[in-house]
Amino acid sequence: MGEARTARHRLPLIAAALALPLAASAFLFASRNHAQPAPVFEAPRPTGAIPAAAASPPEDGQWTMPSKNPASTRYSGLDEVRRENVDQLKEAFSFDTLNRKGQEAAPIVVGSTMYITTPFPNQIWALDLANGGKPKWVFRPHPEKASQGIACCDVVNRGAMYANGRLYFTTLDGNVFAIDAGDGHQVWRAKLAEIAKGETITMSPLVVEGKVLVGNSGGEMGVRGWMIALDEGSGRIAWKAFSTGPDKDVLIGPGFKPWYASDRGTDLGVHSWPAEAWKIGGGTTWGWIAYDPALKTVFYGTGNPGPWNATQRPGDNKWTTGVFARDIATGQAKWFYQSSPHDLFDHDDINEQILLDMPIGGRMTPVLVRPGRNGYMYVIDRRTGQVYSADAYGFINAMNGVDLKTGRLQMVKGKEPKEGRVTRNICPTASGAKDWNPSAFSPRTGLLYVPHENICMDEGVMQANYIAGTPYVGADVKMYAGPGGWRGVFTAWDVVRRKPAWEVHEDLPLWSGALATAGDLVFYGTMDGWFKAYDAVKGRLLWKVHLDSGIISQPVTYRGPDGHQYVAVLTGVGGWAGAIVSAQLDKRDGSAALGMVNAMKDLPDKTEPGGRLHVFALPH
Repeated sequence: MGEARTARHRLPLIAAALALPLAASAFLFASRNHAQPAPVFEAPRPTGAIPAAAASPPEDGQWTMPSKNPASTRYSGLDEVRRENVDQLKEAFSFDTLNRKGQEAAPIVVGSTMYITTPFPNQIWALDLANGGKPKWVFRPHPEKASQGIACCDVVNRGAMYANGRLYFTTLDGNVFAIDAGDGHQVWRAKLAEIAKGETITMSPLVVEGKVLVGNSGGEMGVRGWMIALDEGSGRIAWKAFSTGPDKDVLIGPGFKPWYASDRGTDLGVHSWPAEAWKIGGGTTWGWIAYDPALKTVFYGTGNPGPWNATQRPGDNKWTTGVFARDIATGQAKWFYQSSPHDLFDHDDINEQILLDMPIGGRMTPVLVRPGRNGYMYVIDRRTGQVYSADAYGFINAMNGVDLKTGRLQMVKGKEPKEGRVTRNICPTASGAKDWNPSAFSPRTGLLYVPHENICMDEGVMQANYIAGTPYVGADVKMYAGPGGWRGVFTAWDVVRRKPAWEVHEDLPLWSGALATAGDLVFYGTMDGWFKAYDAVKGRLLWKVHLDSGIISQPVTYRGPDGHQYVAVLTGVGGWAGAIVSAQLDKRDGSAALGMVNAMKDLPDKTEPGGRLHVFALPH
């Protein structure tokens, strides 16, 4: 596990080594005691794909939002740490958050201060980078304790965002805070979600054009999804767009021009559901948001329809499991594309969208690239919503591809869960070929680095009854490793050639984000606590360190007050895949955590709860 697979076959090289005479082989092993020549690294060969210029400002050495920039590249232009010296990385300092739940946040760095957002109770720690990471202050929002029992998949938080002297973040009980980044005093607070209905908030907000964009969680609780834009200065609601219901609620008007015919019509958010079902139909917006300043358009995905038992909700179930493009000023929808009409498998479409310009048909075309939970890598025109390509980046046997003429996902007969039977070997599983954990794109290589999973499931469905604030699922699931036996995959995807450039298999599913740098490195963490750096060009493992707990957070890099480059990551296993550890679930109950425990029974033997920041640098 952990070795890159490339198109180049290595067996002839191994055979040649085995054929060496004894004296020659002795010399070969003896030579390891002498100085070795420096490794030669292949220069990157850009593919022609580049980040959207207006959405990816020049490198400033900071990390002010989890996605790095509105284009969501998660790429840093810093290159002091590079392939030639990354093996010299040493820990510069660490900090214990004193929180032992799943740590999914990205550290935020502004000037000489780092900000850490914890899982519930969602504290903000400000650390002084000019003084060895010592705490400056801590902000305690005191969220309602009852929200912990409402969250479906651990009490996680995906981090804060800095803008214009303030830090913006969410709390599990449905509040959004703006605090002063200098001294941590509260500027405003806005309560958006109702935990009595089953709503929570776990996402990181995006702040653009004077708006703070926030969406809700609770797709397994029969809630109704929405995206809200708050005024950056006051916290008042500027606009609110629901994911289901009549056009006026969804902010669909004359400017809505979807590319595909199946998305055209009046009040499809009502008519594509059984009567009244849209009111508890899900479509939560708990994932990632991107923004194109040139188009004044915000892009985000919607989650699964409810309940999981699809026989209770015939129809396409608009506007769940798809991506919206909206005008940032008004919230009015420009287009929508539904990746999984009448979703059968909980394939929320909330994953990241990376805004790129890339050659299509001989012309540079503005696109968004989306590694979907259903296992397809979508390339979509961000002006129109037209899908140019949708290629499998993981193992799929429940779908037969995407019809580019209609935009429809093609389902495999016999894989649809139905009451009275258990449907076996559905791939990918409910958490998808990839869950929330974000990819990174390097303009130097033109590759998208995708941390994902290789897990399948058996599913039986039954009638679900709606009671506000309680699970509304109607499914019994058991997950397990997919073909090959490995549960995690790290893929370097060539977005232009539409295929992997290299790939690494990991024992456990990957639940951390990826980080790419101008040093031609890519970083990610594993659920058993390894933090790794790979050659971004060829996929060679160059450095790794074993830490105190599994990693499900988002690594970042920054320029410190001393002018040197640092790499930071939070440990603390948890989330959906790691709840067996953070919530101490019984591994004998394979259906626990919506079936994830069955695939993760061995995780408690490989790691333990944690919650520590680790920061690395070269010796200097």
